[in-house]
Amino acid sequence: MANTGDSAAGGKTSFWSSGHLPTLIAAFLYFDLAFMVWVVLGPLAPQISETLGLTPAQKGLMVAVPTLAGALLRVVNGLLVDRIGPKRSGAISQAIVIAGLFTAWVAGVNSFEGTLALGVILGFAGASFAIALPLASRWYPSEHQGKAMGLAGMGNSGTVLAALFAPGLAKLFGWNAVLGLACIPLSIVFVLYLFMAKDAPNAPAPKKLVDYFQPLKSADAWWLMAFYSVTFGGFVGLAASLTIYFTDQFDLTPVLAGYCTAGCVFAGSLVRPFGGALADRIGGVKALMMVFVVAALALAGVPQADSLPAALGLFVVAMLALGTGNGSVFQLVPQRFSAEIGVMTGLVGMAGGVGGFYLASSLGFAKQWTGSFAPGFYIFAGLAVAALVALTLVKGQWRRTWGAAEGVRI
Repeated sequence: MANTGDSAAGGKTSFWSSGHLPTLIAAFLYFDLAFMVWVVLGPLAPQISETLGLTPAQKGLMVAVPTLAGALLRVVNGLLVDRIGPKRSGAISQAIVIAGLFTAWVAGVNSFEGTLALGVILGFAGASFAIALPLASRWYPSEHQGKAMGLAGMGNSGTVLAALFAPGLAKLFGWNAVLGLACIPLSIVFVLYLFMAKDAPNAPAPKKLVDYFQPLKSADAWWLMAFYSVTFGGFVGLAASLTIYFTDQFDLTPVLAGYCTAGCVFAGSLVRPFGGALADRIGGVKALMMVFVVAALALAGVPQADSLPAALGLFVVAMLALGTGNGSVFQLVPQRFSAEIGVMTGLVGMAGGVGGFYLASSLGFAKQWTGSFAPGFYIFAGLAVAALVALTLVKGQWRRTWGAAEGVRI
């Protein structure tokens, strides 16, 4: 890791005195706008469904495909980061997303299959995770990793922008026009990114392709992937699905459902840096244990909520917990895999996307098969409990081995 936070005397400096602030800002902006368009089909789902006559299961798959595509492409981006550097990788990814959205706007999306194809393109936006985080992380020393990753990762607040503005713009101009309008802020951020972002000078030397997957030989990599599939999977799965849930469950208009979704997502996005800072302070393991308990209770309580305020309150609590968990996991990743941060960001991010795909699609299938969203929420709450049990089993070994070696609280 970059150790630019050390002074000439070898002492530690403050977070703001270390690293490279323009790159941190560029990483946040890129991540923010990428996440905005990654989940844009969720807020647009009620209008798209009405136009194309989609079933609940089709709606669930439509909003889940970008999540799965983003998950798989994160591995590709993780490899690119370590081979050609994060700045160049980010530029390529942004160009693909802008071109894809522009083409969809011009040609139009006129079928369920067309929404799935668009979802694959939007996956490149979701894969920005594997680029933006190492772009920022490589500039900061180990004692500031939680804060650096948390601030860059707060770009997941872009999901709030989609929920806030997409339904209203769709009502004014039609949902297909939203795809073209999204190209405007994406292009502005693309230009800013090219001028502001800079690769850290301590990038690891390129390795053979097979070497990139060496971390998978470690059980620690699989545990971190599993934990992130719950925290980030829950966050992005809910971000993509809540507009559908609010319109179907409480008969809200798409615009009002978007506002409710935005409030929930904003809570989870805002708290991510707090999760990183909390993990720096008390250790990522302890922070994650609290996260899994709160998330499980909140998600299990959603099916019992018989009013909109009750459901909103539970979703906000769940998102606060999951957002904290996202920051906590990425306090742990660079401590254990500092030399493989690019590919590990991709692998862990992929697992998070797979978790999001499962939650979003399972809610749609649960609604179609049982007439209720409840089974989807119960099962995911059970996954949070399973993650808590697993973390309890591995925490002792982590603290005795790599935690002690790094000298950082985990």
